[in-house]
Amino acid sequence: MNTLELHRKYDMLEETLGKYTADGLVVAFSGGVDSGFLVWAAEEARRKFGGKVVALTTNSESMPHHDIEDVRRFVERVGVRHIWRESAEVDNPDYVRNDSLRCYHCKSELFTIAKEVAAENDCTRIAYGYSASDKSDVRPGHRAALENDILYPLAAHDFTKEEIRELMRVNGLELYDKPSSPCLSSRIMRGVQITKQELKNVDELEEILRKGGMRVFRLRVHDINGKHFLRLETLPEEMPLAIELKEELTAEAKKLGYIWVTLDLDGYKTGGGTI
Repeated sequence: MNTLELHRKYDMLEETLGKYTADGLVVAFSGGVDSGFLVWAAEEARRKFGGKVVALTTNSESMPHHDIEDVRRFVERVGVRHIWRESAEVDNPDYVRNDSLRCYHCKSELFTIAKEVAAENDCTRIAYGYSASDKSDVRPGHRAALENDILYPLAAHDFTKEEIRELMRVNGLELYDKPSSPCLSSRIMRGVQITKQELKNVDELEEILRKGGMRVFRLRVHDINGKHFLRLETLPEEMPLAIELKEELTAEAKKLGYIWVTLDLDGYKTGGGTI
């Protein structure tokens, strides 16, 4: 799609969002690219057409610390009204079981909170950053969206992740090149029970890699006979850097009780926490 067509497509999205902001719109913002773009577009629509926009971020032990900082910077840059709320999915036994419905339980918690925020702020609409690119994935969280009448205007207007990043880039929005950043629970292999301590461990250990210069990676938690070890997925071009950081990473991991850290030579892949 050429630039002119992409901007026409955006104009149609903005008109739709303008109808939603007229009724008051809550946008769920995780700190990621898609939801960030939706927050920005909704605020632009509000300024053009009027109404109300509230960006909502729910925070829990499953949210990476660096995402919290990204949220703060982005909402300040956009100038949108923003609300933090604590979420309690990690206290839900159905969530910590970590089966194929984990994301469903997480999104159900998010949308319950979003409805409360909408009611408190006289908003009648709620939207989240599900895009056209997500349609090809199995997304139990989207089932929760459908059950709760949550809007997904990016997918409705057929915006792909590549188009979203391009529009963010040309509009000077710093999240445009941010790597995908799902919740910390996605690092824990399906079937391994989620605990608050495990999430904290992963967040701290991934921060070593991030501060060391790595950008695209996942540190997966595995269980073997009741003991946990870590499997690092990253891009092939970042593997030499992972080797440079191995002494610090393995030392800290062993302090936290992991029996070893492995480097997955197959590289980074989405959905690597489900195999």
